[in-house]
Amino acid sequence: MRSTSVAVKTAGLFSLPTMAAESAKTILNHSDEAADSRRNSKSRASQWIKLNVGGTTFMTTRTTLCKDHKSFLYRLVQEEPDLNTDKDENGAYLIDRDPTYFRPVLNYLRHGKLVMNKDLVEEGVLEEAEFYNITDLIKIVKDKIKERDAKQNQPFTKSVYRVLQCSEEELTQIVSAMSDGWKFEQVLQQKGSRM
Repeated sequence: MRSTSVAVKTAGLFSLPTMAAESAKTILNHSDEAADSRRNSKSRASQWIKLNVGGTTFMTTRTTLCKDHKSFLYRLVQEEPDLNTDKDENGAYLIDRDPTYFRPVLNYLRHGKLVMNKDLVEEGVLEEAEFYNITDLIKIVKDKIKERDAKQNQPFTKSVYRVLQCSEEELTQIVSAMSDGWKFEQVLQQKGSRM
């Protein structure tokens, strides 16, 4: 007795050999998807970067650090960096700088705007921007310093107002007794009195 296997499709149904082949393709497709998923997961994980700046750990993405191609941070996170830097026990790049002034630098790279706490001075942020060589941020901070200095150099005038209530006869006497530099903003007449 001879046995023969033939792959025949009849009425939308596959014969046994064809179903086995389709199942094998499905299994291969699932294993390829799992491998792709593992690769993508590793790729996503490598996109997150840890920085230890002056003892404070910052987490950010490689994309954020690569916004300025001339910067220290861009050079630091390349696949084959031209900078020789140490990492801490958690794998964070060690950077011996002030973390307080690094935060506005990192936030600038994240969203392109300089946001500073009121207790920070612009010169400190400028120092960090220059260290990390973030050229657009350097320009923004220098402009902010110029703007601040221009406001501080404007003469300050203080206005003091005195409210006087008196009769017409008293007004002449009070005005003549006032020192120089006073001026009248408004003189109102009370109802029922003549001026």
